[in-house]
Amino acid sequence: MAKRGSEAARTGSRRPAWLSRNLFAISWVSLLQDAASEMLYPLMPIFLNSVLGAPAAIVGAIEGAAEGAMSLTKLASAWINRWVPRKVMVAVGYGGAALGKFIIALAGAWPVVMIGRVVDRLGKGLRSAARDAILVQGVDSRDRGKVIGFHRTSDTLGAVIGPALALALLSLFDGDLRSVLWIAVIPAVLSTAAVFFIKDNDFENRRQPRPRKPRKIAATAAASKSSTGAQGTLAPKLKLLIWMLAIFSLANFPDALILLHLSQEGFEVTEVVGLYLLFNIAYASMSFPFGLLADRMKPQHVYALGLVCFSIAYGGFALTSDKTFSALLVIVYGGFAAANDVVGKSWVSRIALDNQQLLVQSRLQGLSGLGLLVAGIWAGLAWNLGEGLGTTPLLISAAFGLVAAAVVARTKLGD
Repeated sequence: MAKRGSEAARTGSRRPAWLSRNLFAISWVSLLQDAASEMLYPLMPIFLNSVLGAPAAIVGAIEGAAEGAMSLTKLASAWINRWVPRKVMVAVGYGGAALGKFIIALAGAWPVVMIGRVVDRLGKGLRSAARDAILVQGVDSRDRGKVIGFHRTSDTLGAVIGPALALALLSLFDGDLRSVLWIAVIPAVLSTAAVFFIKDNDFENRRQPRPRKPRKIAATAAASKSSTGAQGTLAPKLKLLIWMLAIFSLANFPDALILLHLSQEGFEVTEVVGLYLLFNIAYASMSFPFGLLADRMKPQHVYALGLVCFSIAYGGFALTSDKTFSALLVIVYGGFAAANDVVGKSWVSRIALDNQQLLVQSRLQGLSGLGLLVAGIWAGLAWNLGEGLGTTPLLISAAFGLVAAAVVARTKLGD
């Protein structure tokens, strides 16, 4: 406790040491970009279908290509960091996302939208793990859940602002989708500019000129890796944890399919957008509390609680068509999203060494993204089985979630 107090004193502020200027800067960057993305996301399928005439199969193919590009880029981000500083990766990533949104707003045919969507997701894949590694640099491992939770709250607040702005702008522009897409470019560009305020040791160290050293000393320095240098081999328990979390993503299909299910159950388009907004509000409001719990309790127990929320939500969606109950399930689903994202990232961050933060985030997020892509494929193929409307894949995933919750709660990884 005395150590933490002295750290707070050195910051020259009464705020806790983990509540740093870097955290605020990264949070603002993410909030602006997510507001732009979530203005676009619920409108893009409608834009593709009603304005550009793309069939549903093309909409699915575009999302599949985008998710695949993002996941592969996340997996490669630790390798890219060998030559490119993390801050540069973040800047290029956010810049690519802004460029992708510009291309989509400009599009006159669906292939151009596909290009824009892939460029957008490539930017997300490049920046995400690098940003999360910067986020926890210099932060005590016991505080990383709070840091990631605070950031996810800010990020998801942007996801609340985005759909709300989209609804308001649609009303203002009499339903003109393209005008809303153009306005979404503005916060995306501002987000890219705000990256300038992020401070990263990796970036600063690489800018410093390296003095020439005697050959013996240089060899010794090369043998001892710095916190921003080579990342080494992950511990077996860390690899196992990453694979365990990634395997669960095979049951967690894209949120677009949840929205499709709600639409097929009788919700109007504006009601579906409203439910998506409600989901993001729940996600944002529960991200920091889940991060706080992950710091104070065993992360496996908090993550298992999130999996129980997942099973309740998926099983409930499959078994009810009541609008009020469905809205409550959307809130429960927001709890799962908060636990899955915040607790998963902070859990692997706690176990990894300081110089492995980018590597573990790229592995976790990349493999989970590929699992999500596979989940979308099998769920889509099974969508019309049984009673249809996605009932069968929802029930399968709900059952898998309960089994996963029991396994995760009993694991000793991270103890």
